[in-house]
Amino acid sequence: MTAPSLTTAGSLRILKIHEVLEMTSLSRATHFAKLNVNSSSYDPDYPKPIKLGARSVGYVEQEIIDWLQARMEARS
Repeated sequence: MTAPSLTTAGSLRILKIHEVLEMTSLSRATHFAKLNVNSSSYDPDYPKPIKLGARSVGYVEQEIIDWLQARMEARS
């Protein structure tokens, strides 16, 4: 996954976890397992969170869309 260009920052949307779970249809446990390198479900291509504050993270919507698109293309 490549990071979005700063020039397109105006069109970026940051999602909270509940929105990511809704888009991907993953459970909360599976979502975090895909981020955990020690998990058998770890997916190095799964979008990483970005820190928004001391106790808040978000996910770039386009990275989630790209990940889903790659999953759809991989099934062929």
